[in-house]
Amino acid sequence: MIARGVLISLILFSSPSASAQDSPKERIIDVLNAQARAWNEGDVARFMQGYQESDSTRFVSAKGVVKGYRNVLARYLAAYPTKEKMGELSFGELDVRMLSEDFAIVIGKWTLKRRESEGGNAGGYFTLIFQRTTSGWKIIHDHTS
Repeated sequence: MIARGVLISLILFSSPSASAQDSPKERIIDVLNAQARAWNEGDVARFMQGYQESDSTRFVSAKGVVKGYRNVLARYLAAYPTKEKMGELSFGELDVRMLSEDFAIVIGKWTLKRRESEGGNAGGYFTLIFQRTTSGWKIIHDHTS
């Protein structure tokens, strides 16, 4: 009986964790899910953890191109100064395509639910380029419409 217990313990503790077995696509979706959670809690700084903290990070929208992580963060903080203005974010129609071992492109839909007094509902589509980094998958380019 003791040998069986030891064997079960060895199997349980030597098996790779679920996160170690996740595919790159699953890890990328995890980043997006974490961003939505952070956004919905009113935490722009935590939302931004999905982006590569680099001067080469880009955000493109109808309003123009924002270059650099700090400038992207400043843009979000200016556009969404309160949790009420941020509303409730969700992502859908996600299509993750691997470009290589270290790069992926994600096309999806974003929806923002807000009270009319806070800007009303909004939504559109996005194209993200992710890069695998030492700290996980990060957005290096965001084109949102």
